Amino acid sequence: MKTFQKRSRLLLVTLGIAAAAVLALLFSLPYLLLWEQKYESTPAPEPFPVSVDPATKTITEDPTIESMLSSPPELTGAVGNARNALSDIAAAIITSPWYQMFAASDIRAVVVDPGFRKEEVAGAFASSLDWNVSERKTFLAATTAPELTEGEFSPGTYVVAAGTNPVAAKAAVDDRFQNEVLSHYGTSTADIVPLPEALTIASMIERETSDWQEMREISGIIWNRLFQGMNLQIDATVQYAKANNPAVKTWWPPLTSNDKYIKSPYNTYLNAGLPPGPISNPSVAAVIAALNPVKTSCLFYFHDQSGGFHCSDTYAEHVALLKQYYGQGK
Repeated sequence: MKTFQKRSRLLLVTLGIAAAAVLALLFSLPYLLLWEQKYESTPAPEPFPVSVDPATKTITEDPTIESMLSSPPELTGAVGNARNALSDIAAAIITSPWYQMFAASDIRAVVVDPGFRKEEVAGAFASSLDWNVSERKTFLAATTAPELTEGEFSPGTYVVAAGTNPVAAKAAVDDRFQNEVLSHYGTSTADIVPLPEALTIASMIERETSDWQEMREISGIIWNRLFQGMNLQIDATVQYAKANNPAVKTWWPPLTSNDKYIKSPYNTYLNAGLPPGPISNPSVAAVIAALNPVKTSCLFYFHDQSGGFHCSDTYAEHVALLKQYYGQGK
């Protein structure tokens, strides 16, 4: 009996030590994440590849680039991927109810989905940090790229302290945009496709699909239309224009046939070329897709009710496919 009691006490002590170690790790994880980001040694950022040339209206099929882009790109290099994984782990832990019982007053995880409008990004931070309307406006005004109304609010998981003010939060967003996009967007890339154009195209791609291969295919169709002087006719741009009306209470409202006649520079059914700027905040994958479209002859596309992607070279083929999958089309 005494031996059993001794073993029980030893087991309890061991479990207590293990529990204390786990709690210590959990409470220190956000700080380890910050340390890892600050002190790690990183190689020079690799520039984004570019296979489209608007000046010559060409898309080059480069086997090297195709091999590189065979899977969805994340941050360039293993270090970037490790940082993303650690950030995701930290977010998963600190958003669990049992952890928040201990640390809810200290740490917040703010999740910004790819394709959010800037107002949705502000809303995500405001919800986690209990900001008021004035603080939301301060966050949106604190930008390092005043020429862009959208596009530089990088999506991802942000681990921040409770009480973080809007200026500090926006600095964290700007830092991610610098690391994930600007540091890879050299002058040679900008000379071919200026950053505002790439972000604008990427923002439309992001709203149209989350599938990596479809991103590149839609990018090819967008570029084909631009090369031929056709209107882009992207529904997401009309949604953006519609939601800019204060009377509309959702950021991505459903569309009616009449909405395609909304008078707005963002309405790509009425206006040729690109909209004035990005309509959402795209992922790194969407930016790379904008720069590296699939070389395709397609000019039209749609998704069926099961999410299947269909593209065609001519409008007649497009209508035929619409009738096949939806029973109507014109």
